[in-house]
Amino acid sequence: QVQLVESGGGLVQTGGSLRLSCAASGRTFSTYAMAWFRQAPGKERELIAAITWPSHGTYHADSVKGRFTISRDNYKNLVYLQMNNLKPEDTAVYYCAADLTFWNTPPTSGESYYYWGQGTQVTVSS
Repeated sequence: QVQLVESGGGLVQTGGSLRLSCAASGRTFSTYAMAWFRQAPGKERELIAAITWPSHGTYHADSVKGRFTISRDNYKNLVYLQMNNLKPEDTAVYYCAADLTFWNTPPTSGESYYYWGQGTQVTVSS
């Protein structure tokens, strides 16, 4: 079993930055894919970024390329999402997700991720 806990969300002004963290515990040694999704009230869940290992693949959605960066700290069992130049449309609950299947490239479907965190709220004021 894998447990995921997100942190780092909050209120920020347009153009500001936040760094989200996802702490993984349990059987994390075989967690080969981790991702950040977001969902605003009444809107669909969307994939923002993903990372895989040992294949070391990364994915960033077109809407956040150049602004958001996913990274991993293996020694601390942490995955980060650095969010720069935030926009009001980035306002959502951000979820960390993980899967223990080996992937050459990060899967882009939510159905590919078995474990999910509870989410952290990001609000960008305008």
